[in-house]
Amino acid sequence: MNQEHQQTPMPAIPMPAGCRSMPALGLGTAADPPVEPEIVRSAVVEAIEVGYRHFDTAALYNSEEALGEAINEAINGGFVESREQLFITSKLWCSDAHPQHVLPALNKTLRNLKMDYIDLYLIHWPVSSKPGIHEYPIKKEDFLPMDFKSVWAAMEECYKLGLTKSIGVSNFSCKNLADVLATAKIPPAVNQVEVNPCWQQQKLREFCKRNGVLVVGYSSLGSIGTFYGTNRVMESEVLREIGKARGKTVAQVALRWGYEQGIGVVVKSYNKERMKQNLEIFDWSLSDDECRKISEITQSRACLGKDYTSPYGPYKTMDELWDEEL
Repeated sequence: MNQEHQQTPMPAIPMPAGCRSMPALGLGTAADPPVEPEIVRSAVVEAIEVGYRHFDTAALYNSEEALGEAINEAINGGFVESREQLFITSKLWCSDAHPQHVLPALNKTLRNLKMDYIDLYLIHWPVSSKPGIHEYPIKKEDFLPMDFKSVWAAMEECYKLGLTKSIGVSNFSCKNLADVLATAKIPPAVNQVEVNPCWQQQKLREFCKRNGVLVVGYSSLGSIGTFYGTNRVMESEVLREIGKARGKTVAQVALRWGYEQGIGVVVKSYNKERMKQNLEIFDWSLSDDECRKISEITQSRACLGKDYTSPYGPYKTMDELWDEEL
């Protein structure tokens, strides 16, 4: 296998006790606007070829089947020896976030991926919706409060059955995460949230660290081009200046910053050259002065989650959804 573009083997991020380590950089498969499965399959095969080992999907993304096909193709092609060398994350959609639907939803994900287990299963958003209606955006009248205790107990059952090696949450504020932690017998291993130099989530990251929860950052480059994305990361003058001085791309500076925060990082690019460039962040480091400049970047959230608010649901406003962390 040609590894010439990956000068340094990808490090792993420690997970809570009993969970396998997570490769530091993962490839996201959420495409907006949506793309054909063949594009996903081809990109994942190329990603494995150049060195990616963590892949992030979800029931919502409609990329699980293509990801599973790509992994089988990569194994047969000799780009990776076995499924065990890969780390696969998927997520429970809101309409399945009911205690009796969690296990069937994970089994469906496993059938889509053609796998016996995944490495990490996340509750996608801290809200439930009317069961049996799998759609996005969710109709305002279909939102329901999530019964965190019983849904989390069902997630724990999936873990006990060996169908997922670890369980966690996504888009959970400190308050929502505290609600899960209050009754959890197996605490969430991960909280996957938006993290990048323009939305650094200092308060949430400190809360997660105190509670032994690993933060994994999505929108690492601002998800530019998506309906919720921002160009603030890729057009940041601070990141541009650091990149210019170091001979690095803005993306490399942003991804290196995330890695140095001790979090897992998920980045989405289906361009092979950019996939290679994004891996080239492990053999250099940011200076204290560069980190200070990044810490002073004006902060604002890109993924506002407005589609998860409803006058009929548990979160009437975005302030309520994010516990006023806007």
